[in-house]
Amino acid sequence: MKPNSGTLVINIMNGGKAEAYEGVYQCTARNERGAAISNNIVIRPSRSPLWTKEKLEPNHVREGDSLVLHCRPPVGLPPPIIFWMDNAFQRLPQSERVSQGLNGDLYFSNVQPEDSREDYICYARFNHTQTIQQKQPISVKVFSTKPVTERQPVLLTPTGSTSTKVELRGNVLLLECIAAGLPTPVIRWIKEGGELPANRTFFENFKKTLKIIDVSEADSGNYKCIARNTLGSAHHVISVTVKAAPYWITAPRNLVLSPGEDGTLICRANGNPKPSISWLANGVPIAIAPEDPSRKVDGDTIIFSHVQERSSAVYQCNASNEYGYLLSNAFVNVLAEPPRILTPANKLYQVIADSPALLDCAYFGSPKPEIEWFKGVKGSILRGNEYVFHDNGTLEIPVAQKNSAGTYTCVARNELGKIQNEVQLEIKDPTMIIKQPEYKVIQRYGQVSFECIIKHDSTLLPTVTWLKDNDELPDDDRFLVGKDNLTIMNVTDKDDGTYTCIVNTTLDSVSASAVLTVVAAPPTPAIIYARPNPPFDLELTGQLERSIDLSWIPGDENNSPITNFVIEYEDALHEPGVWHYQTEVPGTQTTVQLKLSPYVNYSFRVIAVNKIGRSQPSEPSEQYLTKSASPDENPANVQGIGSEPDNLVITWEPLKGFQSNGPGLQYKVSWRQKDVDDEWTSVIVANVSKYIVSGTPTFVPYEIKVQALNDLGYAPEPSEVIGHSGEDLPMVAPGNVQVHVINSTLAKVHWDPVPLKTVRGHLQGYKVYYWKVQSLSRRSRRHVEKKILTFRGNKTFGMLPGLEPYSSYKLNVRVVNGKGEGPASPDKVFKTPEGVPSSPSFLKITNPTLDSLTLEWGSPTHPNGVLTSYTLKFQPTMASRQVDIATQGWFIGLMCAVALLILILLIVCFIRRNKGGKYPVKEKEDAHADPEIQPMKEDDGTFGEYSDAEDHKPLKKGSRTPSDRTVKKEDSDDSLVDYGEGVNGQFNEDGSFIGQYSGKKEKEPAEGNESSEAPSPVNAMNSFV
Repeated sequence: MKPNSGTLVINIMNGGKAEAYEGVYQCTARNERGAAISNNIVIRPSRSPLWTKEKLEPNHVREGDSLVLHCRPPVGLPPPIIFWMDNAFQRLPQSERVSQGLNGDLYFSNVQPEDSREDYICYARFNHTQTIQQKQPISVKVFSTKPVTERQPVLLTPTGSTSTKVELRGNVLLLECIAAGLPTPVIRWIKEGGELPANRTFFENFKKTLKIIDVSEADSGNYKCIARNTLGSAHHVISVTVKAAPYWITAPRNLVLSPGEDGTLICRANGNPKPSISWLANGVPIAIAPEDPSRKVDGDTIIFSHVQERSSAVYQCNASNEYGYLLSNAFVNVLAEPPRILTPANKLYQVIADSPALLDCAYFGSPKPEIEWFKGVKGSILRGNEYVFHDNGTLEIPVAQKNSAGTYTCVARNELGKIQNEVQLEIKDPTMIIKQPEYKVIQRYGQVSFECIIKHDSTLLPTVTWLKDNDELPDDDRFLVGKDNLTIMNVTDKDDGTYTCIVNTTLDSVSASAVLTVVAAPPTPAIIYARPNPPFDLELTGQLERSIDLSWIPGDENNSPITNFVIEYEDALHEPGVWHYQTEVPGTQTTVQLKLSPYVNYSFRVIAVNKIGRSQPSEPSEQYLTKSASPDENPANVQGIGSEPDNLVITWEPLKGFQSNGPGLQYKVSWRQKDVDDEWTSVIVANVSKYIVSGTPTFVPYEIKVQALNDLGYAPEPSEVIGHSGEDLPMVAPGNVQVHVINSTLAKVHWDPVPLKTVRGHLQGYKVYYWKVQSLSRRSRRHVEKKILTFRGNKTFGMLPGLEPYSSYKLNVRVVNGKGEGPASPDKVFKTPEGVPSSPSFLKITNPTLDSLTLEWGSPTHPNGVLTSYTLKFQPTMASRQVDIATQGWFIGLMCAVALLILILLIVCFIRRNKGGKYPVKEKEDAHADPEIQPMKEDDGTFGEYSDAEDHKPLKKGSRTPSDRTVKKEDSDDSLVDYGEGVNGQFNEDGSFIGQYSGKKEKEPAEGNESSEAPSPVNAMNSFV
């Protein structure tokens, strides 16, 4: 054992055998206060025995058959590493068809002619002794038979249909399945009743080996391997049980008590099976240790009551099960000490304004002293939100102002005494750069100057340092450092870079940077702008549980200043190879404090950004694994929806890997029937995102919550959500169905709502099924086509549009929930009244003559009632020819001639009037009288009304003829239509009009003319106008 040390040195380099020192060692440290002991240390010598001699016969195998070459290496300590090679020391190639098992044997799923060789050699490498043992070569000869028979898969290892496997928590679980068959089988793995854990599952040896790292109790279960080829499949189920050596939940901690005080030592551990807890005092089992009346052992807790100084001792807690043990020492020190303040008296603290101030008051005493702070000589005790009082006695002023300066007194007291200490606090003005250096572009061989003017507290002595590219300035006379500037003479290309002014005082530091770009003298070549080079030399400092400081050196800006840096992180524990955005900082900043999450293996990289684009990522930083913690959050989107009438399916969004905050992520699923159950029913599951509760009543509300937990504890209490067990079809039909027929095509249906308890689900609405039974007018039945109308919500009526008149209908009503429709109500019959019939199915003309024709028509397609009569309407159709005539060329020419005649007529009338002449109109109209026709009066030259042979009422005055000699439409009708009749119309020598007035009769004898010609085009126009 080394002098003045507890280290034991065993040296066999100068002789002796390692076997002589094999055994279990334990260290004990003892003084007058007690004895502490170490964990057991086991020493075993390494072993690398030789291979057992054996005679190996050649293997004769038929092509396509399976083959196993056994290695059977000697048992060594630690176990050897197995590999297969040939005589030339070349590794034998392996594939899905040929591979090495976990036991070292070489498996052939089916042999091929190329497998024939004489030198299959198994090697065992013992790393600890640095030796390699070789097995004798094995010969394999493959003989062919035609045709080669294909075979479905058969498992070579493991054998049988089931097997078991026990693994310890935190270890690596390896499961293996190797199959024979032709074609070569493909292996697939599943976990019955669950999923393979994400981010911890790996496949090796061409998927023949399933590897799960860092296993926990949640990984227990049945794992099935399935070997499949084109002829069939084979499977094997491995039942895995994860046991656990003891691990701490709460390890005992040292206690410092004063005489008469109480205290407890708690020792809590978990494992599988549950570990047993035993206590020792000063290395002796507590059952046979000297008695202490103040001590009481209660399982995993020792309770101390009214301790005395003789109660001081070192206690050991041992937690053991069949897979291991834990041992922890805890010192119980019983002291009676008055307070002592360890902080030097009148210590001076200086801080910058608006910064935190921490005033120390380190103390010791037993019982533990109470600490109070005062400001000034006669000041009152400090309280309030503007101060923070730490357990170690430190007073924190989060934002120190000028008025915070002064003398502060710390008082420590317990029942054995009191002591105080004064400290001084001074508040200084912050240092500022009031004029910062600016970006400069300078031609080669020119001169440039950067300014750095500062303002500082008068009691602080600042020092100004200039850096180039974060390094010292070159040792060159061309660089002149003044009081508040830096001047560079005769600038060269090497001077290109970033210049930083750093101002340091004893309390603070500020800096500012500017870029100098050196360009060639005219003619100036075009500047090449490019993305920046990646940052380098990433460094992690200030490692804490939830934060870390990252710094880096920027790469070349490539003539475009860096605007910002993007920081990304990789979680090698949960998502190796995947980079996530963390944060970004301005381009002048090269260090940042990053917030971290527990149980994440962080590495960081930095990307520089300028106006041209983003640089390549930097090389990753070193990795930093944060400590585990209980989860901070619970699963989101918790829902409870039944898939069957007697179950409740609880689902949630599982936490992502980095949200687990530690190993062994599981979920505590809890539920209880709302307003019925007082107690929660809970189950803990892992690697799933749903849980099915069976045997529930149909469609009842449940309170549900899902809480995350891991090996270190539970997440905060989750919020509750309301879910419902599964729906079933509604039980009853709506009652009291009534139909009110509004008209021949519309009806309104009423019903009574069903009781909500009988809906047995979420009420979605009601469906009305209705169909036409028959038409009352035809008495014929057709194929029944049911129509459906859905009324959402808890409605109790609805309108049925689109009914056919004079028909008989039936309808029923059903309630609808999320599962489907309930039973139908009894069919309700209703009838629609008669409606307007449709038009006759056809209308045609037969036997037309000059004065008669015959009409025929068909019955309407939809009579919509009892037909009583038909109404026949007709009208002259000559008007329909107007469009055809008006588009003819001869008609257009005729109209122009008529217009000319009208103009001549008006001129003649005007001349006759001026001469006092008259022209009577004494014609007879056989058709219709037009009230717009106005003959001209004799006295004033206006057109007056006229009467025909059957009507001699007084005539009304008309309007005058316009002075511009134009003729209105009604005037034109009067002079041209009513008084003109083609060739029969004549003028007398005095300008008066003679001849027969054209009526509407088909035949009318005229004086001097007995002909019955067809009406002229002028008359035709009168008829159409």
